[in-house]
Amino acid sequence: MDSFEKILLQNKAWSKEKIEEDPNFFKRMAEVQKPEFLWIGCSDSRVPANEITNTEPGEMFTHRNIANIILHTDLNILSVLYYAVDVLQVKHVIVCGHYGCGGVKASFENSPVGLIGKWLRTLKDIQYVRREELESLDEQQKIDRLVELNVEEQIFNLSKTLIIQNAWKKRKAPYLHGCIYNIANGQLKELVQMGPDSKIDPIYQYKI
Repeated sequence: MDSFEKILLQNKAWSKEKIEEDPNFFKRMAEVQKPEFLWIGCSDSRVPANEITNTEPGEMFTHRNIANIILHTDLNILSVLYYAVDVLQVKHVIVCGHYGCGGVKASFENSPVGLIGKWLRTLKDIQYVRREELESLDEQQKIDRLVELNVEEQIFNLSKTLIIQNAWKKRKAPYLHGCIYNIANGQLKELVQMGPDSKIDPIYQYKI
């Protein structure tokens, strides 16, 4: 049996188990989705949103990319953000980074990673702005701290979008949560939070 066939068998076992636990589970899933959360995480296979938060299908709308980056020129993430915030009206947006992130490490080490290097370019800007703080740390501490600074920066990037600012004005939601996942112990912790009353530099505020 190859690995793909194994996945299909595991899926059948999972669906059977769900039906045995709750005969109407898939019927509810097929009718509507009403998640309270949008999860923006890293593509790393060791950081599955539903598993580490112990949530069921339908509870969390998700978007993942390398190093959980939010770019104002990325129509993919902006489309996900718009649908989650304006259509699904999620109450919380979680940006989750993780220690041991290969993207952050590659950026820090100046690894020649081809096209991915262009995507990770924004991490260089964070390094540049915070280089005085980073230079005082040893190598592993620098990488871990850059992971944290990246999460904080992406929360600020979210707050600068018209999508979030419109939602804050209209319905006083969602709250933005910057979190870190520690692969070594399975623990999730919050680093930063922003909400409808958070202060944003006037340069980034829309007149709405």
